[in-house]
Amino acid sequence: MRSDRMKKGVARTPHRSLLKASGLTDEEIARSLVAVVNSVNDVIPGHVDLDKISDAVKAGVRMAGGTPLEIATIGVCDGIAMGHEGMRFSLPSREVIADSVELAVQAHAFDAVVLIPNCDKIIPGMLMAAARLDLPTVVVSGGPMLAGRWRGEDVDLDTVFKAVGQASAGELDEDDLRELEDGACPTCGSCAGLFTANSMNCLTEAIGLGLPGNGTVPAVYSERIRLAKRAGMRVMDLLAEEVTARDIVTPDAIRNAMTLDMAFGGSSNTVLHLTAIAHEVGADITLDDWAAVSAETPNLVRVSPASNRHMEDLYAAGGIPAIMHELDRAGLVRRDTLTVDGRTMGEIAEQAVNRDPEMIHPADSPYLAEGGLRVLRGGLAPDGAVVKQSAVAEERRRHSGPARVFESEEDAVAAILGGDIREGDVVVIRYEGPRGGPGMREMLTPTASVKGMGLDTSVALITDGRFSGATSGASIGHVSPEAADGGPIALVREGDTVEIDIDAGTLDLAVGEAELSRRLEEWAPPAPRYTTGYLARYAKSVSGADKGAVVS
Repeated sequence: MRSDRMKKGVARTPHRSLLKASGLTDEEIARSLVAVVNSVNDVIPGHVDLDKISDAVKAGVRMAGGTPLEIATIGVCDGIAMGHEGMRFSLPSREVIADSVELAVQAHAFDAVVLIPNCDKIIPGMLMAAARLDLPTVVVSGGPMLAGRWRGEDVDLDTVFKAVGQASAGELDEDDLRELEDGACPTCGSCAGLFTANSMNCLTEAIGLGLPGNGTVPAVYSERIRLAKRAGMRVMDLLAEEVTARDIVTPDAIRNAMTLDMAFGGSSNTVLHLTAIAHEVGADITLDDWAAVSAETPNLVRVSPASNRHMEDLYAAGGIPAIMHELDRAGLVRRDTLTVDGRTMGEIAEQAVNRDPEMIHPADSPYLAEGGLRVLRGGLAPDGAVVKQSAVAEERRRHSGPARVFESEEDAVAAILGGDIREGDVVVIRYEGPRGGPGMREMLTPTASVKGMGLDTSVALITDGRFSGATSGASIGHVSPEAADGGPIALVREGDTVEIDIDAGTLDLAVGEAELSRRLEEWAPPAPRYTTGYLARYAKSVSGADKGAVVS
């Protein structure tokens, strides 16, 4: 056992003494030691119930003959951090989570790992750590929140953000807002739509590190507890079989996850996170790879914000295995990839049943012939940009309009809610990239405000930052190179014509090369927003969004 280096022999008598100080018996110390890495906290609604998940995992480990030991890591709630300075710390927390898991597991010589995330950056951070550690590993999330009900309609957090814009437009009063506020998020769990957290938990199944149901079994269902117990038992099986994380997270497994992402139209943030995870296993992918997967993958599923259906509906339809079943029928699944379930991904897909073809369209009857995300390139984004095209109305796929330029999210939101944005405008929000933000803030507030103000069918948004997984409409993020690195987005001026063609995959600025060269000569990078602390260090070492915003 790997843990023997820490606990076996006369020289390790002090170590065993310390383990006994934690209450372990000789019998427990002699068994395989399993790190149960839990991100439970009292802030994030997707994490407040993770103590129950952890207890279930530990029960499963013990039933299978191991000794579970729980350790903790941090988490940031993107919803609570949204729209203010706190969001600058969300994406950087991914690196801290990956580092902290790696440090704690390596320092204590654990034999195997069960990871318990649920929201936003915690999931990719833990997956990055799993790739580094290369131990027998199972991931079990806390599960999605149920949708709320408001005035006879299913609602979620995105509804609340949009309601702020509606209130500014005079369509809702304070009593309306309070009623919605009280009912939109009715249970614990990751927010009910196919936003970043649920997208990543679903992709964990496709990668092979999560059991079937990891992404879709609702947080409040008893099945979630049983799933966690199975995760604890399965990690002991993997340990006995000597199957490690890198045996599972292969280039083909990454490709399966990318394909699933396109099929269900997940959050555009998944492009960042899967790219970063692939980097950890030496299977680097580029935006060209994303574009290629999008071109061959049909979009089969529409979950909020792309429709009024929610994660519980996807669960009832058969979940991720049912989507993989349809993709397998189209020949798009890398069938031989291993999974923590014990079956190959091909076997899982073959045995799955699509219980609701209206929820999960058959492969031969897709919503779109290509994937839910689209990579754009052009004069405004030479290294690429990303749009969630499955959430863009047909009439919004081409747009040409005057640039309305803002140096921060706050300035843009003030203009939107203040009525300064008009039909046809292209809102450009810059200096919000990984280095320039720093932290590449996720911006649901401006996109939701545009929709709430009734402008979502006539206004486009472009940023070198990120848009939320809850975003819909012509919202284009990850523009690379970012403004802080002197990318063309830094040279846009008020009134310049921006040209968007999602079908053609282009994002251009109607300004001549000579004029852009002149502007670049006059351009100088702004002073850094942070000169001390973690974000100052992060800004110096983070890569561009097109490379996954990884820290070297």
